[in-house]
Amino acid sequence: MTVALFTATTASAQVKFGVKGGLNVTDMHLNDEVFDKSNQAGWYIGPTIKVSLPVTGLGVDIAALYDYRSAKVTDPSNEEVKVKQQSINVPVNLRYGIGLGSLASIIFHAGPQIGFNVGDKNFKWTDTSNYALKKSNFSFNVGLGVSVAKHLEVTGNYNIACGKTADATVQKTVHNVAGTAVKSHSRNNSWQIGLAYYF
Repeated sequence: MTVALFTATTASAQVKFGVKGGLNVTDMHLNDEVFDKSNQAGWYIGPTIKVSLPVTGLGVDIAALYDYRSAKVTDPSNEEVKVKQQSINVPVNLRYGIGLGSLASIIFHAGPQIGFNVGDKNFKWTDTSNYALKKSNFSFNVGLGVSVAKHLEVTGNYNIACGKTADATVQKTVHNVAGTAVKSHSRNNSWQIGLAYYF
């Protein structure tokens, strides 16, 4: 991908640098018998680069985003904790724009994203309840937006986790005699509303 971008740059492609930020609304998939969850929210911000390829309307954007997500999680013993996920996400999106005149265009984008955990990895709020985040995650983005005056972009995006984001474990009592560990895999998909400005 990097070689292709440099090749495109030498072939009269346009390169613009900018900054991107926005809001996350996380959809945390967990086994309801293990944990109840609510209040999923978050935000992201970071630098971005946009490369317009010589093919009309086609381009690529790459960003390095600090991403913060949180959710209140309650286990069967009614212990509640705020689980936070902090990561550096690197999305690489192929984009296609349809012009609406000289001032605006509609943008469709899709592409892979890899995230690296930079926050706490384990959340243990009782001796038998644990939530362990993975060191890295792979996901896929798909979305659309509007570009105004070639500098400002407003986008809506859905980020789909392509693997488990975390392991959630809780010890449950069966017939008040033996304790059994119930384990669930967590996947954190999210809706994202973003704003980008390119210089």
